[in-house]
Amino acid sequence: MDHESFFGLFPVGFLIPILAIFMPVAIVGIVFWHKARERELEAHKEMRMREMEHQMKMKQLELEIEKAKAAKPPEPGGKAGA
Repeated sequence: MDHESFFGLFPVGFLIPILAIFMPVAIVGIVFWHKARERELEAHKEMRMREMEHQMKMKQLELEIEKAKAAKPPEPGGKAGA
């Protein structure tokens, strides 16, 4: 077996330029993936905050509705809601 070949397919001198091209591409890809993941996590965090704010507003509205119902005088004749 020739020690100057890589599995008998590629000469060793051919492997170095291939790796020299692939390494920056891999690094740029990893950086872009990391930034995209970071933006995705930030978007999820913001969505959770908005959802919690919305739930708080809905509970406040429910409390206001209950207060309004409790403050409303009963209808004469005992036919409430009819």
